[in-house]
Amino acid sequence: MTWRKENKETKTMQDEQLLERITLNPKVMVGKPVIKGTRLTVEYILNLLAHGATVAEILAEYHGLAQQDIQACLLFAARALEDTFFMPLVTERT
Repeated sequence: MTWRKENKETKTMQDEQLLERITLNPKVMVGKPVIKGTRLTVEYILNLLAHGATVAEILAEYHGLAQQDIQACLLFAARALEDTFFMPLVTERT
């Protein structure tokens, strides 16, 4: 039990360090979340990944980025969806 608690605390600390890489500023990209020091939005990075770009390809294209920046985008999106409830627009018939 102690190991899990320590592991969770370590994970939370690592998560917070990753999330520090994402900033929100109303004067940058209309307030959308961006990777700190860039104008690359979390949304843009997620769309690149969703359309098949690999982390290596993104890092090669945007030389100032680190793998942790991509991880931060994924974590930010996961956290944003954590407390979101979805209502089906159409019910499935069985």
